[in-house]
Amino acid sequence: MDNMEKKTPLNDLMRATMEKIHEMVDTNTIVGQPITTPDGVTLIPISKVSFGFGSGGADYGKVQPKDFGGAAGAGVKIDPVAFLVIKEGTTRVLPVAVPASTTLDRVVEMVPDLMDKVEKYFDKKKEEETC
Repeated sequence: MDNMEKKTPLNDLMRATMEKIHEMVDTNTIVGQPITTPDGVTLIPISKVSFGFGSGGADYGKVQPKDFGGAAGAGVKIDPVAFLVIKEGTTRVLPVAVPASTTLDRVVEMVPDLMDKVEKYFDKKKEEETC
């Protein structure tokens, strides 16, 4: 038997559900559009998105083609987490949610500060080399 996907009403139902979730949740939902204030500060909203879905169905009836009954459901939860604040070339994280609870969350929050420090280190190194 080859690996070609068998076309069934359940596959169509699941595909339609995933397409709807994709419409609701894209990268702009997680990392929002930048907002620039009149004083030159850029704010980028960051959100945490959780979603789940379930679908199922069955063929019933004795005549061919059998009738199909199915259902699908989905849920999406969006929590604001932080804003990336960019001012005069410096990036900071301004949390808007509860403090990070896991090690991975804390590491993600530290990345912009770490990048600033690395950039400043290399800038300082370049200045020393040119002197």
